[in-house]
Amino acid sequence: MKPEPDHLACTRGAAKALGVVRAYAACRPDDFTASERSVAQDALESGTIAYLPQLGFEIGAGARFLSERWSDGQSKNISLRAGATQVRGAAGSAADLAELAALLERFAQHSETLVGALLPGYAGQMRRAGTSLRPFEITSRRSTWRKDDTRLHVDSFPSNPTGGVRLLRVFCNVNPDGMPRVWRIGEPFAHFAHRFHGRVRTPRPWLAGALHALGVTKQKRSPYDHLMLQLHDCAKADAAYQREAPQQEFAFPAGATWMVFTDQVLHAAMSGQHAFEQTFLVSPAALADAERSPLRVLERLTGTRLAGSAVAH
Repeated sequence: MKPEPDHLACTRGAAKALGVVRAYAACRPDDFTASERSVAQDALESGTIAYLPQLGFEIGAGARFLSERWSDGQSKNISLRAGATQVRGAAGSAADLAELAALLERFAQHSETLVGALLPGYAGQMRRAGTSLRPFEITSRRSTWRKDDTRLHVDSFPSNPTGGVRLLRVFCNVNPDGMPRVWRIGEPFAHFAHRFHGRVRTPRPWLAGALHALGVTKQKRSPYDHLMLQLHDCAKADAAYQREAPQQEFAFPAGATWMVFTDQVLHAAMSGQHAFEQTFLVSPAALADAERSPLRVLERLTGTRLAGSAVAH
C-alpha cells in the first residue's frame, strides 16, 4: 500500500489551511481537539470548507448500489427525505429499495455524528433535511443552464425557501475506482453579492403568497429567498463571470468527506461520480457570528430587512 501524503497523516494537530479548503487530520470523530472544534466553526462561517480526508463513509455491502442502474432515469439523484422510509428517484425491487433507504439513513446518521463532533456549537440548533446518493458522472449530465451545477453558484432552492436559515451540507466521495470529485470554488460571498446586487429586482408584494397558494413553494418566500434565487441565476447565466471570476479548483479524493455552507460558498461540481450528500438546516441563532451570514451581508448591502418571520434579528 502506498504511504499517505504527509498532509493526510493520521495525527492530531491544527488544521492545515489549503486556501478556502481547510484540512483536518482526524481519523475518528472523537479525534478532534477543542481548539480544532473552535477553529472549524469560525472557519466554516467565514466561508471555508472543512476537509476530512480520513473520515470517509464505510459503505460496506451497500457498494452494490454504486451504479447508475438503480436510478429511475428521471432524477439526477437518489434521495431520502428527513423522516421518510422510502427513497425517491430509484428503481428496484421492494427489498432493494428498502436496503437503499437504510443505506441513505445510515449516511445521514454518520453525517450527524461528524457534524456533532466537529461543530458542537450547532447542537440542538440544526435539523436534518434531505439525504442523497449521486450515481451519475457529472460530465455526462445534460441540463438547462439554471440547473447546471458545473457553473459557479450558491445554493438557493426554488420550492424550499429558508428565510435565512443556513444550509450546511456534508459530502462524501465514495467512488469505488478512486476517481476524485472536482470542484471549482469561487470568490467570497460578500464580493459576489456586491458584484451582482444591482441586477436583482424587488419582487412584487403578492408574488410570495401566490407561489405558496399554487403549491410552487412549500412556504412563503421571504425577500431574502427572492434575492438569493436571483443571485443564483445571475451567476449561472453570466458566461464571462464563469470564465473570469476569481476561483480555484480542488479535487476531493475517493474516501474523503467535506462540509460547507453552500448558501455562502460559491461552488461548481466539475467531474466525479458516486457521492453521498446530507443537508442540515442550521438556525442563525447557533452561529458564532451571524454578521458573516449571507442574510446579514445582503441586508447591509440593500439596507433592508430581508429575513423570514422564523429568523430572529
